[in-house]
Amino acid sequence: MSAEKRPAADSFGSTQLVKRAKPDAKTNGSSAVTVANGSAQNGALMHAVPRGGVLQSPVMELTGHSGEVFAARFDPTGQIIASGSMDRSILLWRSSGDCDNYGILTGHKQAVLDLHWSRDSRVLFSASADMHLASWDVETGERIRRHPGHEEVINCMDVSKRGEEVLVSGSDDGYIGLWDTRTKDAVSFIPTEFPITAIALSEAGNELFTGGIDNDIKVWDLRKKAVTYSLLGHADTVTSLQLSPDNTLLLSNAHDSTVRTWDVRPFAPADRAVKTYDGAPTGQERNLLKASWDAEGKRIAAGSGDQSVAIWDAGTGKLLHKLPGHKGAVNDVRFHPRDEPLLVSASSDRTLLVGELAK
Repeated sequence: MSAEKRPAADSFGSTQLVKRAKPDAKTNGSSAVTVANGSAQNGALMHAVPRGGVLQSPVMELTGHSGEVFAARFDPTGQIIASGSMDRSILLWRSSGDCDNYGILTGHKQAVLDLHWSRDSRVLFSASADMHLASWDVETGERIRRHPGHEEVINCMDVSKRGEEVLVSGSDDGYIGLWDTRTKDAVSFIPTEFPITAIALSEAGNELFTGGIDNDIKVWDLRKKAVTYSLLGHADTVTSLQLSPDNTLLLSNAHDSTVRTWDVRPFAPADRAVKTYDGAPTGQERNLLKASWDAEGKRIAAGSGDQSVAIWDAGTGKLLHKLPGHKGAVNDVRFHPRDEPLLVSASSDRTLLVGELAK
């Protein structure tokens, strides 16, 4: 049963979105609490017993998008979730309690494929199939700037971790874009031979990791704008890249249905492949499924074409969980960036699930 439709307090935009507990879903053996349909004030969740978690229910289902959800991101504080969709909108949600939706960001003319937050949580950056990047003021809901220049779909982006905020983007046009967030036009474009489907910027900002339809991961020296070495092993398109919290390992996902880690330290052995994680098949949709680290670099999660979320022990490679609940491919999955045991997943079934994990 769903909660009553209602706007969140202090919301901007005109949407009124539904958010409800996921009925009969389970996370680590705890049954979710269903929603009392209008029997509580404002359709809030009713509890059978008191709970100590940060959510009203162990698993919350967030509905409101009218198309596939391709990206979901906690902000650096972990208090907000942003989601980007085929429906061209970005929705903003609280990450605790009953996960209120409080805003919508509109302006892209095609699907929103990737999202990243500024370090101070005030600005959200987006990449779209409309060939533009954009930046958004999440306090007002206004678009700050559009960044034109790419000539095809922008599949992926990342933002610098130090100094002035710089964006990097990868597109089907085969170019890497480098952007100063304060100006409209690109600082530079780096040509490559193939469409780019995954990208990650190093902590120091001097190295860039890209993946594409040629199956290889390339490591770029951004000062020289040249490839310094490649990471070979995937047998199909690379769909996501992310550095570990300590910046020593690169996490990759690919259409060969494997998730892998690579040693990217400066003086690592010639064979940089560390571990391969199985259990997250690509599926027939062949979306750009993403994988991510937890805040401590101890666990890895990946979306799967079999409608589940796979979680592994990063060190041993053991599959810890296969979390059900979605009815479509899971396109993105992210751990809470701080101490809360939360996980958010985004799916082609047009929903997000926010669930509590065992610590």
